[in-house]
Amino acid sequence: MSSSFHKALNNEDEPTQLLQLLYDINKLIATKDTLNEVFETLAELASKETGAQRSTVFLHDAQSGELFSRFAQGEHQREIRLLDNEGIAGHVFQSREGLIVDDAYQDSRFNPEVDKETGFKTNELLCAPIITVRGEIIGVIQSINCNHGKFNPADMHLIATIATQVAIVVQGFQTVEHLNAARTKELEFINIVSETTSMLELGPLLQKVMGEATRMLNAERSTLFLNNEKTNELWSQVGQGLDTIEIHFPNHLGIAGAVFTLGHTINIPYAYADLRFNPAFDKSTGFFTRSILCVPVINKEGKTIGVTQVLNKLGGVFNEEDESRLKAFTAQISIGLENAKLFDDVQNIKNYNESMLESMSNGVLTMDSDLNIVTINKAGLEILNLAHAEVVGQPADGIFNGDNSWLLDKVKQIDVDGDVEHFVDSEMDFGQRVKSLNITLQLLYDKERKPMGTMLLFEDISTEKRVKATMSRYVDAQLTEQLMADGGDILGGQASEATILFSDIRGFTSISESLGPQETVSMLNEYFTLMVDCIQKEGGMLDKFIGDAIMAAFGMPVSHDDDPDRAVRTAIEMMRQLQQYNRDNLKKGKQAIDIGIGINTDVVVSGNIGSHKRMDYTVIGDGVNLASRLESACKQYKARILISENTAKQLRGTYRMREVDRVVVKGQTKPVAIFEVLEYHNEESFPQAMEVIGHFKDGIQKYRLGEWDSAIAAFEQVLALNRQDALTEIYIERCHYFKDNPPSDDWDGVWRMTSK
Repeated sequence: MSSSFHKALNNEDEPTQLLQLLYDINKLIATKDTLNEVFETLAELASKETGAQRSTVFLHDAQSGELFSRFAQGEHQREIRLLDNEGIAGHVFQSREGLIVDDAYQDSRFNPEVDKETGFKTNELLCAPIITVRGEIIGVIQSINCNHGKFNPADMHLIATIATQVAIVVQGFQTVEHLNAARTKELEFINIVSETTSMLELGPLLQKVMGEATRMLNAERSTLFLNNEKTNELWSQVGQGLDTIEIHFPNHLGIAGAVFTLGHTINIPYAYADLRFNPAFDKSTGFFTRSILCVPVINKEGKTIGVTQVLNKLGGVFNEEDESRLKAFTAQISIGLENAKLFDDVQNIKNYNESMLESMSNGVLTMDSDLNIVTINKAGLEILNLAHAEVVGQPADGIFNGDNSWLLDKVKQIDVDGDVEHFVDSEMDFGQRVKSLNITLQLLYDKERKPMGTMLLFEDISTEKRVKATMSRYVDAQLTEQLMADGGDILGGQASEATILFSDIRGFTSISESLGPQETVSMLNEYFTLMVDCIQKEGGMLDKFIGDAIMAAFGMPVSHDDDPDRAVRTAIEMMRQLQQYNRDNLKKGKQAIDIGIGINTDVVVSGNIGSHKRMDYTVIGDGVNLASRLESACKQYKARILISENTAKQLRGTYRMREVDRVVVKGQTKPVAIFEVLEYHNEESFPQAMEVIGHFKDGIQKYRLGEWDSAIAAFEQVLALNRQDALTEIYIERCHYFKDNPPSDDWDGVWRMTSK
């Protein structure tokens, strides 16, 4: 205890010297610029005056309830923090009384973790409170390992006096540091808000917001959830500390859902102790959630649009200051979020409109009020036969000049006369080719309904398009495209195998008389729409309407490997659609209609037939006639779908059908087997179909052998299964006739039809 300060402190005759020394200490501390320098100077002074190996100054952090100290370690500053009720320092802070410990490791209050942090071994210890003149305790000062033996009450008196004298200066430095830190945070906060609110792309903005929230609150992870009003879900594209994934969940579930629903902040220091916390996400990601701070994101109208959630504050739990900062942050960035979301929506609409324009077959061109071209789609460039760079940004009179200049005159005139003008089949000369176009001019307006330019819509109705439009009346769009791609030769006459389908409405004359002209036309339009859709879905070509009849072809002008199947599937679907059509009409008080369908596969001739004034693309030949005869035969055999053996032999699919007869149709000499397709029936309309088909086949075989009684017995078994089978009744009637009027010995079982 040889220091001058120690001597003055114990010399009652030298008060002036003591005051001078205390003044010098305060002056020394006051010359320091930072709190870190104060920590270092006080520690050196305490060690020197008490003869200690090392001294440490701990100041109190009221917000976190901790004592903290800083010391240099290499080029970096380290900080030690401990709760203000732990260890020797915590005991002195709470009791406000100094303490001398002769053997630190024998004292239960000693915390050896500090030694582990600093790498220093504590033997004896001297600790005194730092109390201001107002009686406020702001920390403790601690000296370790006395060099002159043991610490004594004089040392305690000495270090306590030093602590009291410098307390006000230390407190001032601490206040300044807090103010500087707060100012730095506020400047950072302003910069962050400025950056985020100026960003318009939603993805990068979310990344920025989450990165700043994580850093600002010294957390491990943060996530921003936005509300999807269409699905009532909270969703997030990104999460700081997460892989790039998208999360969706109902906006009332979990901690985030509770914050969104209630609009209140939730601060959970220990997640697993809170019943609202769902640990499932931790299990799926391998992350361990300790603390949670979740605040609502509220827009300027006071509407909650999402929540911001930060997890696991480093070194403790989230406090009131963290809550305030995150609330202020989300309040400011909500504007940027809404702007970015609006920009995202606008961008999506823009992309949608551009995609729509690019997919259009018609050309679309826009020009501003100075007649400069602003945009043009792909089809428009093809019509003009120009490249994008030759059009966009160029004066319109550089393109629409010469014989085409009339169009710009019309554009100028539309400003005066009205909003829209149409020009049908107008010829425009675009370099090597004259094109026929339908043109629409449309004024464009800004949000205040002031003209801002003009849109030109070009529909190319030149030769290729006219051919395509003509063909689309017969075949579906895909077939039309294929025909156009294959060239014009396919439109000439050629012989090829095809499957022909005829259908006809039964009793149409009486139906039309009962309905009247207008209702008849309306009924036919509805009926034809359903039937043509069935044909085109299977790639068939509508050849023509013949009154109430339909003629269609499969395998021409474009063939498929399964054209007979396509025709049969079409007939089945036509019957099913007709059944539904009849059910709907009966509910409306309208009458039901019935049809017959005939199908045959054969070599036919197809091509453009007619005069130079009027031509039709159609098919002709015996194969066509047989299909027509089979449609008529449906009336005689009480059937709805009849197909020839030529078609039946080529079917790849399996269908419920039965051989009906072998016939020679009117106008032909060669017999052909015909089959009835039953696939469209259900158990109610044709019960026990497979058993019926079996007994009917047995009856036909007996009939052709002339075994009339056996045939009748087989046919009666059919009626026992299905009393409504009219075809079976026809054969029973035939058997009775031949039983009474036996045919000649050369009878071959073929039925000769005498009518169409």
